[in-house]
Amino acid sequence: MRVVIAGGHGQIARQLGRILAAAEHEPVGMVRKPEHVEDLRSDGVEPVMIDLEDTDLEQMTSVVRGADAVVFAAGGGPDGNAARKETVDKGAAIMLADAAQAAGVRRYVMVSAMGTELADPESDEVFHVYLRAKQAADDHVRAADLDWTIVRPGRLTDDPPTGRVELGELQRGEVTRADVAQVLAAVLEADNTVGATFDLLKGEVPVTEAVAAV
Repeated sequence: MRVVIAGGHGQIARQLGRILAAAEHEPVGMVRKPEHVEDLRSDGVEPVMIDLEDTDLEQMTSVVRGADAVVFAAGGGPDGNAARKETVDKGAAIMLADAAQAAGVRRYVMVSAMGTELADPESDEVFHVYLRAKQAADDHVRAADLDWTIVRPGRLTDDPPTGRVELGELQRGEVTRADVAQVLAAVLEADNTVGATFDLLKGEVPVTEAVAAV
């Protein structure tokens, strides 16, 4: 399975790429910095240079053409730049969905966020801008002619993977980035998750069992 990952040098994306490569899939990572190319190659991931904030639908379509699935794992970063929530978390996610449709790639897996429905529509705070951007991107993906899955992790940590999670409509909590990557890899091969939106937190159920039960 050839899987194109937007935000390919991100912490979740790199772990997902290594999981897919170890399983003898063909992960492809979109990166915008030349210094990230060798990192991806060392992970067994094919790097493709593309700036999600400085590209167009035609270029993105050419990158995803021939893939079996795409994963949106990019983000505008934790630097408090509200504008990047619009250009990356919203704009790039929407463009990837449009590119997937144009290229005939049906499978789309979105890394979203818990609590998007709680965003204050009037607030200029970066967190609320972020939640609104994620919600808009999610809505666009749901309306697209794609086999989509939207995964909404809680607060992310850098702790070691546990291999055990909780999926569903959940309250506040945390989850390791490594466990998120494991869930994404399982979702890509789980047809039962098509058309599903679910929250993701640390839990007691093995990843494969939790995904199978969605």
